[in-house]
Amino acid sequence: MPRHLAIIGAPSSAGAYAPGQEKAPAALRAAGLPDLLAVRGISVDDRGDVSGFRWRVDKANPRAMNAGVVARVAKAGAEQVASALAIDAGALVLGGDCTVELGTVAGALRGTQSVGVVYIDLDTDLNTPESTRDGALDWMGVAHMLGVEGTVPELAALGPRVPLLRPEQVLFFANDNVEPFERRIIEDLGIAEVRLAEVVADPSGAAEAVVRGWARQFERLLVHLDVDVLDYLDMPLAENNRRNVGLRFDQLMASLRPLLRAPNWTALTVCELNPDHGESDGSTLRTFAEALADALASSPRWRSH
Repeated sequence: MPRHLAIIGAPSSAGAYAPGQEKAPAALRAAGLPDLLAVRGISVDDRGDVSGFRWRVDKANPRAMNAGVVARVAKAGAEQVASALAIDAGALVLGGDCTVELGTVAGALRGTQSVGVVYIDLDTDLNTPESTRDGALDWMGVAHMLGVEGTVPELAALGPRVPLLRPEQVLFFANDNVEPFERRIIEDLGIAEVRLAEVVADPSGAAEAVVRGWARQFERLLVHLDVDVLDYLDMPLAENNRRNVGLRFDQLMASLRPLLRAPNWTALTVCELNPDHGESDGSTLRTFAEALADALASSPRWRSH
């Protein structure tokens, strides 16, 4: 029997700098993503959305705004992910800001401790409420997964163990915007990385090398896709509108396909997409949805077994 793909919406911008990303799950569905997956032969189980949240200023917690909501959304996401993976379905989690990945990881860990995360992001999200004053948790997610000193205990303890992940369970892919504080953590902990320049030079080859090497050690391979890895002028969909830096859309998709074809690939989380960006007729979002469906359809998971 072919396996299912569970779609799980996490419409929250609680950890973001501003609202907008909470609209992404509905916008991707409206762009036809479930049908695009189905016509490519994937059995889709759309589980709807967990309870979401539109960003607002949290003056009571200026260095970790809306942390309680971030935890609530992640816990709800973890329940859905764990339920899907328990029946050997794949999971497509539609954020929402990057903190929803905490839920994906926590849910995946329910079935096995052997989980690896390929983190596709121009940033490394290793900041903490102590290293930055802006209070946006969406660039602190990996720090909480690793239990870095200074993180919010409620978020670091979301899963079945603390810390959620060990340093060797994370690989940064296409990272380029790394704060000095984050660089020290990467070097001190020995976190694997394939930097932006390497991916630009050979997008598919860089991803294939990860699949052949680092990724093979894990029972479950998770892929985190922060849309802000894209050059905003090439594909203007991300919340962050950095220009003339990042991957072209074709380079991203050339990288994503080999990762989703990995035999142990289990879940993809898409984050930081703001549907208010792009063309007003929705064509930018439809182009993204079509390419995402193509990439997911390339996975061998959907073949009868």
